[in-house]
This record gives sequence, structure tokens and C-alpha cells, in this order.
Amino acid sequence: MRRKHRMDIWQVISFVILGLYALFLVLPMFQLLRSSVIGADGEFSLGYFKEFFTKKSYYGTLFNSFKVSIAVTAVSLILGILFAYFYNLFEMKGKALLQTLAILCCMSPPFIGAYSWIQMFGRGGIFTKAISSLLGWKVPDIYGFTGIVLVITSQLFPLVFLYITGALKNIDNSLIEASSSLGCSSVKRFFVVILPLCMPTILAAALLVFMRAFADFATPLLIGKGYQTFPVLIYNRYVGETATNHQFAAAISVIGIVVTAVIFLIQKFATSRFTFTMNALHPIETHKPKPLTSVLIHVYCYLIVGIAMLPQVFVAWQSFRKCNNGVFLDGYSLESYRIALSKIMKRSLPNTFTIGITALALVILLAILIAYLVVRRANAINGVIDTLSMVPYIIPGAVVGIALVVTFNQGPLVLTGTAAIMVIALIIRRLPYTIRSSVAILQQIPMSIEEAAISLGCSKLKAFFVITVPMMANGIMSGAIISWITIITELSTAIILYSVRTETLTLSIYTYVVQGNDGVASAIATILLAVTTVSLLLFMKFSKNKELSF
Repeated sequence: MRRKHRMDIWQVISFVILGLYALFLVLPMFQLLRSSVIGADGEFSLGYFKEFFTKKSYYGTLFNSFKVSIAVTAVSLILGILFAYFYNLFEMKGKALLQTLAILCCMSPPFIGAYSWIQMFGRGGIFTKAISSLLGWKVPDIYGFTGIVLVITSQLFPLVFLYITGALKNIDNSLIEASSSLGCSSVKRFFVVILPLCMPTILAAALLVFMRAFADFATPLLIGKGYQTFPVLIYNRYVGETATNHQFAAAISVIGIVVTAVIFLIQKFATSRFTFTMNALHPIETHKPKPLTSVLIHVYCYLIVGIAMLPQVFVAWQSFRKCNNGVFLDGYSLESYRIALSKIMKRSLPNTFTIGITALALVILLAILIAYLVVRRANAINGVIDTLSMVPYIIPGAVVGIALVVTFNQGPLVLTGTAAIMVIALIIRRLPYTIRSSVAILQQIPMSIEEAAISLGCSKLKAFFVITVPMMANGIMSGAIISWITIITELSTAIILYSVRTETLTLSIYTYVVQGNDGVASAIATILLAVTTVSLLLFMKFSKNKELSF
């Protein structure tokens, strides 16, 4: 008599996780597609797609987003690669400070940068008025394409710096020494040796920057002033004050998924052309530059980081100014904080931590399990799980939000307007970060350690959680801090999903910005920046390598 095959615990976990992805990712994407091809009469129709591609005011937003994303990617790569090269190959003062500030720049909410730049250099900005009255100069307009590129670039070039820094640590110093012995100058070595060796990482960083720039809707919404981008069109058609059309928004969202998927596939193809492995037995050594070179390097690095940090510093300063009904007065006061705390203590601050911590705990648990399945239990099902886990990486946040609303706004499972749907959205969006860092660290841990524990009578599940997970702690923590900071600063998905009961800090800031109450908005933004800074400092204090893994 044949014995029935019993699934072990990891097979059960595989099917459970696959089921969760089917319910909360695959089904919403299918429902979004279905909604996009159902006309006003309830019949199958491609009318919404036809409408988009026949009206320049619609398809023009796609070109606008491409122009912004390409410009942001190009400038971010130039600034970030040079920054990383100087930082890792030359002796510099204040490296730890530079790295911390760079991380803070890329971890702050995107729309805070747009809001700050408007307050500084908008038509009625404080610096615009000061320069005009003191020097008689007319400050260039901050609005439109230029302003959007400036704001997004100042936030994303530090990501390139962090990516390239990680790549440079994998380059063996003997390659640098060999190029020098062959008479290769520093400039030529940068282009002939460094850039080709970093190319896979450069392409990965370019993809991330492009996707982030393409999906950003808050910055163009605040500072675009007529220069409408693709995500802004989606937002306006779904939750705008006028001319909302949910099915048209669904059709545009489907177009967004197709576009980002194509970009992702192009990046993957380009990366496959630069596949190689490196083992840095002798990591790159820093050397002391010539006096003039040292001055120029310090000026460059501190200048670009200083410009990127300017919005955060300005918001913090502005939060202490006297303000009456959104109008700033002479002198300083804590009144904005008093009002802000009275508004956020009851709802948005507790919501931020409750929703954020719940999402983070589930992100960590799922990331650990998925990392194990991908690395230790490789098979077709777990391969599908690995692929599905990366799908949200290329989908704009607003699209995820719309897909979830379309799916769960009616029976049998109604989640719209609840904290649960916001937690689900955050898990879907932020899980890839922690999965990647967990996979990377698990690949470095020998399987023999677990096998030894199992041979001594330990169960497979217990061996993993008691033996392996503690060894993965640093990689898990690195991905978790990135997930945490992006969770508490999330806006694009939250603005689609939130209700009065589930308002978070980012939504409170956005609400007060739209209302023109700049004092309270600045105070709440400063509180959020403080939470972000403390989170990062705690990570750097307890992390073994003091660096985030990308």
C-alpha cells in the first residue's frame, strides 16, 4: 500500500504565501485590468484606452513623465557616481556625517522637498523676495519641468551614491594598482576601469531612480503648475475634485504597469550584458589627494549634500516661526507645534505607528520566510513567489492603491476605508526591500549549520528560526529600516486608501499644505523628519556594519 505524501511545514508555508499573493496582488491586478475594459454600458470596451491615446492632454502626460524621469535619472547618476567615487577613493573629513545626511535626504517624504522649495524660491518665497529686494535680481521660476527635476533629483541622487558605494567595496584594489602601474591617469581609470566594473549596479540604480521619478505624483502636483505628469493624471481622474472617472483611472493605471514593466525588462536585458562576479580580497584603499583636489572634492560633496538637505533644514526652521492662519510673522514661537500636536496626537500619530509597526512586523516575517524559500527551497512554486514579490517594485503606488480599492470595495471581503487595507498596501509595496537584503545575507550562510542542528534532533522550522535567523539579523535589519522609513513616509498609496479614521502623518502634512496652513504643516513635517532621523540613528548604532545594504 502506497503511503500518502505528507507536505512538510515549508511546503505549507509556500502555498500559504502563494495564496496571499494571489489574493492581495494577482486578483487586484486582474480586477484593475477588468475594470479598465468595461465601458459605461457594462460591456467590454477599449474606449478608455482609445480616449487616452487620442487626446494630447492625456498621452502628453506620459511624455512629460518620461522627460522628467530621464532627466532625473541622468543627473542623479552623474551626481551620485561622482559623489561615491570621491567618497570611497579619497580621504575626506566628516565621512560619517556625509553618509548620514545623504541617507536622510533620500528617506524624507518626497512632497516635503517640493513644499520647501516653493516656500524658499516660489513666486512668494522667502529667498525670492530677499534676492529681489537686496540685489534686484529676478529669481528663475521654480515651477514646471525644472522645479520637478530639481526636487526629485535632490532626493534621489543619494540613492545612487549608496548603490555605487556598495559596488565600489566589491572592487579589488589590485585592479586599481595595476591600472596605475600601466600609466593610467585618475580620470582615465574612472572611465575605463571603475565605471565598467560598476555597470550592473549603475543599471540597477538607474532603474530604481527612474521608477521612483516616474511614480512620484506629489512633487509634480505641488510644483508642476501646469506641467502635468502621468501619475498626476491618474490621481486627478481617481480622487480629483472634478471630472473623476474610476474606470478611466484604471485604464491609465494599466498603461502605467505596461510602461514600467517594459522599462524593467529593458534594464534586465542591459544588466545581462554586464554579468560577472568580483571578489574583493583587497578592498579599495583611500588615498590622500593633492591640496587643490582635496578642496574641490570637499566642496563638491558637501555642496550637493547641503543643497539636498536644504529643504529639511528650512522646514525645521520654519516650524518655529510665528504663524497666524498660514501667514508667517516676525519672531519665533512653539504655537505651530502646540496646534500640530493637538491635531495629530489623537489620530494621525497613533495611526502612523500602529499601521507602520504592524506592516513592518509582517514585512519582516514574510521576508524571512520568502528568503528561505527562495534560497534554501528553490522550486517552481517558490520561483513564482520570488517573481511576484518583485512585481510591486515596478508598479506606481497610486496604481496599487486603485487596484486594492477596485477589488475590496464590495463583498465578500470589504476592506476599503479600514486600517487593514493600508497595512496590506504597505506590505505589498515595501516587502521587496527586506526580501532582497534577507536573500543576500542568507546566501552567505552555509546550509551545513542548519543541517547540523537538524541532525541533533532540531526540527527544520526551529533550526531556521533559532540558528539561521539570528545570523541573518544584520541583513534583515538593514532591509527593515529601509522598509520602516518608506512606510512612515508613504503618500502615493495612502492618499488613495485612507479614510478619516486612518489618516497618517504624511497625509496630515499634505492636508495642511493644500489648505495653506504652512506653520502646522512645517511642524508636523519636522516631527516626521525627527522620527526618520531617530530611526536611522538607532539602526546605525545597533548595526554591525553601520551601513544600509542596497
